[in-house]
Amino acid sequence: MAELLVIGAHPDDAEIGMGGAIAAFVQQGHQVAILDLTDGEPTPMGSPERRRAESEAAARALGVHRRITLPLPNRYLMDTVENRTAVAEVIREVRPEIVFLPFGVDAHPDHVAAERLGEAARFYAKLTKTQMRGEPHYPRRILHFFCTHYRLHVAPAFILDVTDQIERKMEAVACYRSQFNEERGNTGVLDAIRTVAAYWGTRIRRPYGEPFASKEPVGLRGLGDLM
Repeated sequence: MAELLVIGAHPDDAEIGMGGAIAAFVQQGHQVAILDLTDGEPTPMGSPERRRAESEAAARALGVHRRITLPLPNRYLMDTVENRTAVAEVIREVRPEIVFLPFGVDAHPDHVAAERLGEAARFYAKLTKTQMRGEPHYPRRILHFFCTHYRLHVAPAFILDVTDQIERKMEAVACYRSQFNEERGNTGVLDAIRTVAAYWGTRIRRPYGEPFASKEPVGLRGLGDLM
């Protein structure tokens, strides 16, 4: 089974974008780790301690075996050599076969930076003759999940059926009470997330789905892989 690494700019990005897929991968026997590049703070009702507790609860809900948070600055995330090195060291430690990154067309600068940073770190992680910790490692593929602030109509490389995992996804997203609550008047976001998953499900004739993009072709071993 594969080792997978999901990289998000903030806690809750991974759950919103591909929480169902994470749960499905875990159920299939894969090892899934999440790397949050920032702790997501400051926010109106959050704190570093509260966000950490929420992200750990969400990880448990999905069955994630490890969650790592880097001390990079929320709202000011940048693709720098220093940040590439920090992410590359995590890749060398986790040694994933596949890395999942945010889709890079986004109104949120942190999400755009997360894609660029993750792609550069993947390349850095394979370097020799370097001061980076760990042994060289090059994940064989990058896939992109959608957690964008733009109202995009995208053409994904594929859509994963997450019908059996949708409730676990919603349970994980609901762990972020500091972000989605009655006081902020934004609990409708949870309904919107479910509705979006239902839309993608219609594209593959299933109740729920999650889309993924790829800059490289996605290969099939045979027609049996098609739904």
